[in-house]
Amino acid sequence: MLNASLLSIIEEAGVAVLTLTEGLEKDAFLASRLTRAETRRQVKTLSESIANLSPQTLGMLAEVDWAGWHTVARQLGADKNSEQDALWFAVCSLVPATLMWLRVYRINQPEIFECKPLADVGGARP
Repeated sequence: MLNASLLSIIEEAGVAVLTLTEGLEKDAFLASRLTRAETRRQVKTLSESIANLSPQTLGMLAEVDWAGWHTVARQLGADKNSEQDALWFAVCSLVPATLMWLRVYRINQPEIFECKPLADVGGARP
């Protein structure tokens, strides 16, 4: 059940990032203190939620770039240039790709997104 909630948080934060940054070029994004701060907050929410997903769920969603998210999470709070590069990478690449894959998985494996114990997912029963 926790994984379904975390996936919902990931999707919501991802949509917020895309909404905040729609149409922005890198220089405009980096120059906008408020947009950058809110985007950072949403990316942090995404990366923290991802860090709390079970290994089983990560394995079932294998096409998502979990290593990329781990790298971005490490860069948040790092030096200014590293953090800005990580945020822009998340905005341009990780967030759109993650949301796209989650949509694909939601269609093909909806049970991953249902609020039920993971033991019930995939036909395994305790």
